[in-house]
Amino acid sequence: MGEERVRRLEATVEKLRRVLRGTAALNSALNYERVMDMALDLATSALTDAEAGGLVSALLLFDGDELNVVSSRGFLRADLNVDIPGLTGVVEQAMSTGQLEIISDPASDPELGRLLALRKCSTAVCIPLVVGLEVYGIMLFGHPKEGYLTEEGLEILESIAQQAIVALQNARLYGQLEQDKERMAEIQEEARHKLARDLHDGPAQSIGAIAMRVNFARRLVNRDAKRAADELYKIEELARRTSKEIRQMLFTLRPLILESEGLRAALKDLSRKIGEMHEQKVHVDIDPQIEAALEVGKQGVIFFIVEEAVNNARKHARAEHIWVRLKPDGEMALLEIEDNGIGFDVAEVQDNYEQRESLGMVNLYERAEMVHGVLNIDSTPGQGTRIAVRIPMTVEAAERLHRIGG
Repeated sequence: MGEERVRRLEATVEKLRRVLRGTAALNSALNYERVMDMALDLATSALTDAEAGGLVSALLLFDGDELNVVSSRGFLRADLNVDIPGLTGVVEQAMSTGQLEIISDPASDPELGRLLALRKCSTAVCIPLVVGLEVYGIMLFGHPKEGYLTEEGLEILESIAQQAIVALQNARLYGQLEQDKERMAEIQEEARHKLARDLHDGPAQSIGAIAMRVNFARRLVNRDAKRAADELYKIEELARRTSKEIRQMLFTLRPLILESEGLRAALKDLSRKIGEMHEQKVHVDIDPQIEAALEVGKQGVIFFIVEEAVNNARKHARAEHIWVRLKPDGEMALLEIEDNGIGFDVAEVQDNYEQRESLGMVNLYERAEMVHGVLNIDSTPGQGTRIAVRIPMTVEAAERLHRIGG
């Protein structure tokens, strides 16, 4: 009897060791799919014994309004295409309480009964994957033998589920970081292409014109001094304009005033430069409290959103007036760029956007995402354009904004 008890204790200790090793590996994994597979493998390993062959398990995550099977053990192929609404039965109960729920005869459950693998199980366990008020999905376990899932086993499964949700969050955040890095690289590449185009269309051609005019003026000096002086005056004006264009390009690449004096000063400077070079009026109205609450990195992203939108209004909309406003809107900051230009059909432009060489509109959406914002474009031919970006000021506001889709 004593030897049997020792063997049981040794088996329990070994089981706990497997769980600890598996948990450490789970927390270090950053691949989303691998985390899901590891979570189920860890649960199976933690419960393994002579009767573990009948254990079935699955991890289901929300895709829209329904739960989809994203990883499973022992499920049939048909089960992988079953969607679980989570509106009735034990799944709804587990998600509403946030607690583990056990059900006898899962085949009789209105939703779990749709899964063929659970119809042969006498008992099933549903564990919600919950963080705060957010439900990400559920983990399901089932076994044909009544009483197989003991209280000790259920505690282990709950612990694994908690580790799984942390690992899934880490993997998701890592994936988002990788996507953000790729988007930033694309934005930088587009900025380089834009700079090359602007240099070619502006200063490069102006410098070529200056060289030709200097050569012409040089030949005039000895023949017609007055015409040579007039030509030199024109060359001087062209050189000044070219210098302004180059300074404007350098300003938009890295506005040092943004770092030293803040967003409002940088936008005022942008307004002044556009007024001087293109005779278009950019009206800037920035709420000082919102500006003070925004960190420098977010101010930089907002500046480049405004700069892109203002340039679009200047080049394509032929707007005489452009209004830039940043004001509070509940838990959000509302950024608006509005113009009185010719407007356009938003749906038509977006449908054909992949065929265009410019990525200006893509840049607007991606930069809005960099500050966790939601961007909307409202425009009608002949009635101008309004771009609105709702920027959350807190983590909670960001979660709510993206949960409701803006």
